[in-house]
Amino acid sequence: MQRQNRRHYERWLYHGSAKPLPLLWFAAMMAVLVLLDGAHMGVIWLVPPFAATLSILVLLPESPIAQPFTVIGGSTMGASVGTLVSLFARGPMVAALTAVILLAVLPAIRLYHPPGVALSMYPLLLRPGLLFPLEVVLPFTCVAVCSAALLSRFASKRWPVYPVALRDSTKKTENQES
Repeated sequence: MQRQNRRHYERWLYHGSAKPLPLLWFAAMMAVLVLLDGAHMGVIWLVPPFAATLSILVLLPESPIAQPFTVIGGSTMGASVGTLVSLFARGPMVAALTAVILLAVLPAIRLYHPPGVALSMYPLLLRPGLLFPLEVVLPFTCVAVCSAALLSRFASKRWPVYPVALRDSTKKTENQES
């Protein structure tokens, strides 16, 4: 799996085969976040871990950290835990400790998505509000995953296959563990 992802990334970036469709999709998603953020709805949309999520969907679509369940679940869980902890304490030390705990917990429950760990820190540092996980993170991740899957289906020659079928990902995971 890692070798395949590395090969895809190297081919995409280093050998001049960067495809315009994934880049346009990434740019469009970022533009939507900028527009939503600028709409002054009282909600912060331009969140740095979202760019990381989009990058993972573009560059590592076959990776376990890019699959729909982990992207949506890991990001929403991270933001939810951070929001819950922010009810009791805040600050850089608490944010760092929360990230460390989530780094241990998310893989154990098969929800590891690196931006999800970063999203756990966001409510502790920037106070986006109690509904941040449900108003911002969940809708964003659902739109990102669904739009990436649609593009994969309709433009498969210009976009890698996404998401990986569950049966394929479990075979790859079992082979890696052996």
